[in-house]
Amino acid sequence: MPDPDLRGVSAFAAVLHPPHARKRAANVAMTERVGLGIATLTARKDRTADLAEALRTAHGVDLQSGPKVSRAGSLAFVGTGPDTWLAVCEDGGWRFARDLARAVEGRGSVCDQSSGYGVLRLSGPNVRDTLAKGVPIDLHPAAFAPGDAAVTLASHVGIVLWQVDEAPTYDVAVFRSFAASFAHWLVASAEEFG
Repeated sequence: MPDPDLRGVSAFAAVLHPPHARKRAANVAMTERVGLGIATLTARKDRTADLAEALRTAHGVDLQSGPKVSRAGSLAFVGTGPDTWLAVCEDGGWRFARDLARAVEGRGSVCDQSSGYGVLRLSGPNVRDTLAKGVPIDLHPAAFAPGDAAVTLASHVGIVLWQVDEAPTYDVAVFRSFAASFAHWLVASAEEFG
């Protein structure tokens, strides 16, 4: 049986792409990341080292523990808890979770989240100031640098936040059911920097 052709629907369409969109803040860029394969990965009991080795062999990634991002090419594993990661793959779609589960079989549990999260990439000279209005963690470069991650809140909405580069650029994953609330807060918070 051939794989179904599943087309994603934007989690942020009504907020970031409305029919009569007003001009957005020029100093904070917000780009929806589409086509991602997203999955949660949890190591099985006493199998974390085996899981890390399987990922090193299959994808060439050195899996870090803690709130860090482990990268290999278009693949990122964002530490979200003890022996737990949010795995994100560019152009991975829903097949990513299936392929990841095969790679870690018996060593970890994988759950597809490709349609469960919306992910935004945030950048620009005022992105830290914008996030500081609702994110209760210190994003100063001395405290939060490229490769750092956090499971936190943004104006009472749960998010997974990780820093991509020193520009700074951040990726933010938010559950689809809260995507519109998060995006409304983000646009309002960035408005003053336009």
